[in-house]
Amino acid sequence: MNHKMITNVNVLLPHQLLPSSTVWIADGKIERIETQESLQIDERYERIDGQGMWLIPGMIDVHIHGANGYDMMDGTEASIQAVSRACAATGCSSFLATSVSSTIEDLLNMIRSVKSVIGHEHGAKIVGIHLEGPYLNPKRKGMQNEKYLRHPDLEEMKLIFQEAGSLIKMVTIAPELPGGLELISYLKEQGVVIAVAHSDATYEEAKEAFGAGASHVTHCFNGMRPIHHRDPGLIVAAFEEPHVSLQAIVDQVHLHPAIVRLMHRIKGPEGMVLITDALQAMGLGDGDYLFGGHHVHVTEGIARLADGTLASSTVTMNEALRLTVENGIPLIDAVQMASTSPARILGLSSKGNIEVGFDADFVLLNEKYEVQWTMVEGVISCKA
Repeated sequence: MNHKMITNVNVLLPHQLLPSSTVWIADGKIERIETQESLQIDERYERIDGQGMWLIPGMIDVHIHGANGYDMMDGTEASIQAVSRACAATGCSSFLATSVSSTIEDLLNMIRSVKSVIGHEHGAKIVGIHLEGPYLNPKRKGMQNEKYLRHPDLEEMKLIFQEAGSLIKMVTIAPELPGGLELISYLKEQGVVIAVAHSDATYEEAKEAFGAGASHVTHCFNGMRPIHHRDPGLIVAAFEEPHVSLQAIVDQVHLHPAIVRLMHRIKGPEGMVLITDALQAMGLGDGDYLFGGHHVHVTEGIARLADGTLASSTVTMNEALRLTVENGIPLIDAVQMASTSPARILGLSSKGNIEVGFDADFVLLNEKYEVQWTMVEGVISCKA
């Protein structure tokens, strides 16, 4: 049996901090939590000293494209494994492998490579696939390559599901496009989280989409019609719908700190999800990259196309957590946005919280939010 006890840690729960606590693990599951430093000696348990640092639930990135020079659209196992390792090194125990708009052939190759890696990941676990596109509006394309954008195609989506099946957990679309509502209806039947972005939807069109089953906004405020006092658009529609959650890229570039605070004030930590939306430059830094068929230049950590359009990000989840707190969000709420909320939204009933019976997915962070190690189902997959 695989027994561990993590001692001398400050445990972050959704609504409280448990100082100087001990977490007991058996066979990859949380066995018990003691709210004081354990003096009990049990030779069956490997003792891990947390040195008074924070122990948080493993973070879950629902939107990541690549890392360390690898793009998941490469269609290779090596790329998927590289992202898995990078996620674990930056505090993620789980992630959604995320596509960009492409040919159907490239998308199916990406799906096959993900399927071949699931079950023997080198780092963070793949808990599904997020399709970002190709059914997006060229008017709000952002860095998405316009030559691959197309109207929602129900038959094509059925073909994708034939290959991926239940691995498809989230799909981002522009619901105002012809066939958008029909696609939402189909995706709802499949139990998929339907997200909206790269969309020029009006307030009324967004309301219709949310009423039909859409429940999430991808990288909120980016790649969509902006708020105007006579044309509120999909952002205000999402603010008004209690069941709609919002992704936030907190990197001090995509969102002003006041906007992060506004989203938190309206939606609370239950309705916000921290993401990286990272491209392969994450972990490498400045330079030139190829992403989504575009040449991307990264300067001072900011990725842009030649025309200045933002092209994903280079932020990591532990950095996003730190910046969220520096933007004025309480740490307990920020952890919920990085771990608990994405787990709930994806229906991961045994992840996202430190609770008896849950998977032993943890991150040990120091006061600078630096990852000391990440544990995935009771096994430490990376160390600082």
